[in-house]
Amino acid sequence: MARRDTGTRPAPDPEGPQALADERAHHERCRAALAAMAAGAREHVVTAADVSASGADAEVLGRALRTKARDLGELPPGPLFFGRLDFAAAPGDEGSGDERSGAGPVAGRDADAAPHAGQSYHIGRTRITEEPTAPPLVVDWRAPVSRAFYQAGPHDPRGVAVRRRFGWAPDSTGAPQDLTGLEDEYLGRSGTGAGPGGTESGTELGPGTASGTGTGTGSGTGTDVGVAGGFLAAEIRRPRTGPMRDIAATIQPEQDDLVRSPLGTSLCVQGAPGTGKTAVGLHRAAYLLYTHPRRISRSGLLVLGPNRTFLRYIAEVLPALGEGGVGQLTVEDLVARHPVTGHDPEATALVKHDARMARVLRRALYARVRPEAVDGAGLTVADGSYRWRVPAGELTAIVADVLAEELPYDTGRERVRARVAARVRELAERRSGPRGDGWLRRTARARPMAAFLDAVWPRTSPEEVLAGLLSGPQERERAADGVLGPAERAALGRARPFTARSARWSAADLVLLDELAGLLELPAGHGHIVVDEAQDLSPMQCRAIGRRAPHGSLTVLGDLAQGTTPWAARSWPEQLAHLGRPDARTVALTTGFRVPAQVTALANRLLARLDVPVPPGRSLREDGSLTVRRVPDVVAATVAAVRAARNGTERLGAPAGPAGPDIPAGPDAPAGALGSVGVIAADADVPRLRAALTAAGLAPADPAGPAAPGAPVTLLPATLAKGLEYDHVIAVEPAAIEEAEPRGAHRLYVVLTRAVTRLEILHTRPLPFG
Repeated sequence: MARRDTGTRPAPDPEGPQALADERAHHERCRAALAAMAAGAREHVVTAADVSASGADAEVLGRALRTKARDLGELPPGPLFFGRLDFAAAPGDEGSGDERSGAGPVAGRDADAAPHAGQSYHIGRTRITEEPTAPPLVVDWRAPVSRAFYQAGPHDPRGVAVRRRFGWAPDSTGAPQDLTGLEDEYLGRSGTGAGPGGTESGTELGPGTASGTGTGTGSGTGTDVGVAGGFLAAEIRRPRTGPMRDIAATIQPEQDDLVRSPLGTSLCVQGAPGTGKTAVGLHRAAYLLYTHPRRISRSGLLVLGPNRTFLRYIAEVLPALGEGGVGQLTVEDLVARHPVTGHDPEATALVKHDARMARVLRRALYARVRPEAVDGAGLTVADGSYRWRVPAGELTAIVADVLAEELPYDTGRERVRARVAARVRELAERRSGPRGDGWLRRTARARPMAAFLDAVWPRTSPEEVLAGLLSGPQERERAADGVLGPAERAALGRARPFTARSARWSAADLVLLDELAGLLELPAGHGHIVVDEAQDLSPMQCRAIGRRAPHGSLTVLGDLAQGTTPWAARSWPEQLAHLGRPDARTVALTTGFRVPAQVTALANRLLARLDVPVPPGRSLREDGSLTVRRVPDVVAATVAAVRAARNGTERLGAPAGPAGPDIPAGPDAPAGALGSVGVIAADADVPRLRAALTAAGLAPADPAGPAAPGAPVTLLPATLAKGLEYDHVIAVEPAAIEEAEPRGAHRLYVVLTRAVTRLEILHTRPLPFG
């Protein structure tokens, strides 16, 4: 059962500076309570050692307390709440028809809010309370009551009279003076107010950078960022510096629906650039950890990303939401039985990643089972003065029956052992009476039994099987005949024979070894796995992931238009089938909140050339800019563009200097906002660009380095750009990016959609998108 946060506090004065002072005071109270919670958790870890309980119980209790103490201790400094809900009073209550909202009685769908009528809740990233049994000072954003914060709107207020948002100074540590303003939406009345339908109003009550004036919420439920102003829009448009941030304060209704999907539901999110699909996946992980803590703690939750640069970029999201200790890996990490020391030609890698290899590997493994190797004399086991013999025909039938059950290979070997031993026991008991379990275990481990098993169902390893398949022409022909064509079988083979010990394994080999390991013995499973950039996974990589959640669920995130690997998915139904989730629900997110409309329009021009079943994206951001410049020297132009950005001559809303033409900015862009700069180029062009930038005193960060997420300027090859975002992207020579690989147009689509404020394209050659 989900943990439910409830509580009641009197609403502060909604008018004037006093409201801001009241909220600052409440935040200070929350900070003190959180500090006390952290100290209490640490104290409980120490005192739990004296708890009188069994060793197993004490270990479970200690682990739970240590996890709680760790999660509280790892919460980053910052604001403890971002919103507040004031529910309308129940019918007949004094003050029904809330003074702040003019709301009438609770009715219709708002009846679900009846238990909260007349109550007020602050919403934050984690629950804060002064005493375990006391009403919370802050309600966790994942609590059931918090859903109204994301879903309520003028046409469906869900019992909410007023929704308040708080304006915090950028990079706030939670100091009182960082709370700069309040913004209220009056959802329970119509016909008055500042926005469409009169549903939102508010004023900035303190100094700061955020605007406090609301402009309305549009129609439907929730808040439409396309027309809403104030703190919500300001938070979404905030400059992109450092690692990825959580979006708990800005989750949109359609995102909230996905985040709160049940644990047993596998979900596929096809998301256009800037729609928040990665954030949705991470926030769903946090929601499941909150809602099903025991089930997830037993089975585990795993986040898989495309590369380690991406994992560093998203690493702080879950800890910021109060959920530390979640495993975050690449697929390569997941299957890394050995270091990658070999390399495959593309034709060979394509064959190895093909789904048909699963059948080839199964054949190669079970070809080692040889029922025909049963000794014609059968199996004789000595038992003191007795000799028990199982006839060859019975042994062959046992092996055939176990093969038909399609068990994991090692399980099958032990099943044969157990059944033959049981048959020996049956023979012995017929002759001389009952035999105990100890006798049965000795019989199962007897030398004749071991010799029989080694002959008909020998022990093996993934490395031994794969080495034999790749270096043995006859073994390869037997396993791949009728599955792979002659050219594919030839591409699979290696010119020189090798053994498991001398092998130099490629990245594709590790995926095959993982498949074989899964055929030998099922791997440990997870309760839930979040898979990002799933469109780039090969069928064999998908199988490796699906094996690790045999009874769990998946959140699959991706964009078919951004598929850049040679085996990239062309459709989600096919990819989900490889993941073992053919019935997963697929949802398309097409509305972008981060990528500017000008950039989205350009990307849609390129999308038409990609031949993927993906709807065009749309953006609610009208404040960005796009500049395309043809230059005589792309390296010199890149240096000038970076210098202009870092010197502030091309800050948003400011005219450019001599380094280049004026770059337009949207009407709402805050003057002086700088943010991060990402220079993205074809992989082959990166070394000369790095040398030129370094020589000019503008040394960029290495995207693989530890300082990359917070660096002011990062130079990265196009192959590492996926999933990352920068305020200002300088895309260098798009034609070179497109021609660098077979799916180069998809790679260029990725590059062009990394900008969240400004995209600047520098080129000397004709542009691929016209």
